[in-house]
Amino acid sequence: MPGKLIIVTAPSGAGKTTIVRHLLATEPNLAFSVSATTRLRRDYEVDGKDYYYMSLEDFRLQVEADAFVEWEEVYPGKCYGTLRSEVERLWDAGLDIIFDVDVKGALNLKNQFPERTLSIFVKPPSVDALAERLLNRGTETPETLATRLERVRYELTFADRFDAVIVNDVLETALREASELVHNFLTAD
Repeated sequence: MPGKLIIVTAPSGAGKTTIVRHLLATEPNLAFSVSATTRLRRDYEVDGKDYYYMSLEDFRLQVEADAFVEWEEVYPGKCYGTLRSEVERLWDAGLDIIFDVDVKGALNLKNQFPERTLSIFVKPPSVDALAERLLNRGTETPETLATRLERVRYELTFADRFDAVIVNDVLETALREASELVHNFLTAD
């Protein structure tokens, strides 16, 4: 029988990747679902570990072939998706799966697997705090920051559609809350 799904979503910069890494380190049967994307690989990222990087044309061919469980064009020309083969590979290995995905992708996954899913929305303490985090990353131009913040405001309107909301104001508290939620979900019948 397929395992359980943990979906962690948040606006960019809210801390979902940090929380996902913590959960992977503390839950032994949890495996990370590597998403596919058309965005450019950052210098420190590894293909097949951080994302499966593909051209927009290849991504669209995979969409036509129904190779994705879910996918979304998050920004113009920047698509993200979960390959069906990735989910099947992890389930075949007897693992529970954790996803680090955008808000719409998270909702699509939750709708496809409602009985086996815990969905967590990670919320920043405020849009201003998030803007500061994004600026501190050093990866944003004024234009990309404005685009991201517009998307943040939009994504925050979806928070109430998830099973749990964690406000990532104090990281240690957010990590503890996420660990408790996930552990309780994974160990329940």
